[in-house]
Amino acid sequence: MAQDSPFTVDADWLQQRLGQPGLSIVDASWYLPAQKRDGRDEYDAAHIPGAVFFDHDLVSDQDSTLPHTLPSPQDFAQYVGTMGVSADDTIVVYDGPGFFSAPRAWWMFRVMGVFQVYVLDGGFDRWKAAGRPVTDDKTRIAPCVFHADFDASRVAGLADMRRIVGNGESQIADARGPGRFAGSEPEPRAGIRSGHMPGAKNVPASLLSKDGELLPKDQLAKLITDAGIDLGKPVVTSCGSGITAAVITLALESLGHTDNRLYDGSWTEWGGLADTPVVTGKE
Repeated sequence: MAQDSPFTVDADWLQQRLGQPGLSIVDASWYLPAQKRDGRDEYDAAHIPGAVFFDHDLVSDQDSTLPHTLPSPQDFAQYVGTMGVSADDTIVVYDGPGFFSAPRAWWMFRVMGVFQVYVLDGGFDRWKAAGRPVTDDKTRIAPCVFHADFDASRVAGLADMRRIVGNGESQIADARGPGRFAGSEPEPRAGIRSGHMPGAKNVPASLLSKDGELLPKDQLAKLITDAGIDLGKPVVTSCGSGITAAVITLALESLGHTDNRLYDGSWTEWGGLADTPVVTGKE
């Protein structure tokens, strides 16, 4: 395992275990349109041997009007079971840059009761650049039964957020960039207001890693506390659509902070409603 966080593994650790039974490797790459990358196309062109592709838009609640929200435990179990991933496996998830969309899959597996799940430090971009093994061969999948043990206490919904904004019972850590948080940059999705929830603190997910690796614990703690988050109190993480909020969640868990939830609808839901309070500016 990687030395600092109990939830990451490094490339040497993974390469030494390629092909071992009981190891599932999951490519969970997903990108914003502005990044001009396509996770599925990149996976088809090259992936870590044995990896299966985790489609965030497919492994989601298909009846929701919001993007890639958490599916029911039954649907999640069906999706990942057909991918050949068992709840008893050691699961390593990765994305291209390292800490963008992979933590979302890590969080989903954990919410569904899997705790032997890790994120690959450095991501696939570094793996490939280092000349480690890649393939475009289709991974042979043996479907299995995935047993989900859903923990609803780790997920926050709209009603929870209305209450939290109203009474301040939990801190809100917003993973979006400073411009979107302050409302000085437009949201990438049409019809979504700019700004943030009253009382929220800005913890940009992009600052929590460097060169594809999660920051050391002391740096994570300083960055998060400097943003105004008290690590001794409850936290709800949020972002644009529930993806990068999980980067903060992983950072919090790495620091031993377990009293946290992720707001699954995130800003797409909150900013898309007419009756939710929105503020602008850095605070």
